Amino acid sequence: MKVLGINSSAGKDGNTALLMGTVFEELDREGIETEMIQLAGKVIEPCKACWACGGKGTCVHKNDLFQEIYEKMARADGILLGSPVYTANISANMQAFLERASVVGDMNLGENPLRHKVGAAVTAARRGGALNTLDAMNHFFMLQDMFMVGSSYWPMAYGRMPGEALEDQEGLETMRNLGRNMAYLLKALEKSGQIL
Repeated sequence: MKVLGINSSAGKDGNTALLMGTVFEELDREGIETEMIQLAGKVIEPCKACWACGGKGTCVHKNDLFQEIYEKMARADGILLGSPVYTANISANMQAFLERASVVGDMNLGENPLRHKVGAAVTAARRGGALNTLDAMNHFFMLQDMFMVGSSYWPMAYGRMPGEALEDQEGLETMRNLGRNMAYLLKALEKSGQIL
């Protein structure tokens, strides 16, 4: 089994990546393969509303990393989304990516490759906006007919400068629990035959 992580922070290896890495540590302990894609320094273009993805299974535009990432999502058993809080919401790159992925799913309803995958989201915040950010990513999972993973609290941690989120002990324990819960659900789905 494999979980793909998509980190939309503009800062590579910052607080969002550290939190996602904490979730991955628990998945790794359970023998679940992990991979993180970091969008720092990259630009994901917004949906052009051309509807050409209908019947194609992916976006037809190839001038950014969208197709490559979406194909990896389709092959993964679980998806971990991570975004810092930017203006009380997800980053622009995450917004653009999720909009395009949602349109591809909508235009290929009977063939949506994300259906029944496991999804979880995390965020790093300086102060406010964390719940809005988590909601935006969780709404994507709901629209894709995916199973969402919860934790003992909302999966967020506080920190402004890179590394400061590691000082939020409650946030880190919430990430660890999220990783354990994600592993549990993935294994339960595998046992039931949902994951082949």
